[in-house]
Amino acid sequence: MRYKIEQHGLDWQVDSAGTESYHVGEAPHRYSQKVCLEHGIDISAQMARRFTKKDFERFDKIYAMAKDVYNEIAEIGGHGADMGKVMLFVNELHPGSNQSVPDPWYGNEDGYLPVYELIDQTCNAIIEKYK
Repeated sequence: MRYKIEQHGLDWQVDSAGTESYHVGEAPHRYSQKVCLEHGIDISAQMARRFTKKDFERFDKIYAMAKDVYNEIAEIGGHGADMGKVMLFVNELHPGSNQSVPDPWYGNEDGYLPVYELIDQTCNAIIEKYK
């Protein structure tokens, strides 16, 4: 998304965070980095961080990549969290589908390209909708 924001000259702030702590401080998976580099995008400097309640204040829109993550975001936000800011990411591409982005982590390298393509298409839909 950062790459696309730059390409379109948009003044948007984007960040990525997980709801679990076990990857905090790590770079993206090596296959994610490889697929992105093959498409001209270097994500090697990104580092995982944990989603916090303050993210509800910092961002206008919050995307969950999976249904379980959506529920975890609601739990982190607690009572009074503005869940109107939160939606499943793929709903921007396929409204109302409530699809999760497949997690290729436990598979082989071949699983990363289709996930990249889904994320790429969804990022394009977001840019077209909100620019």
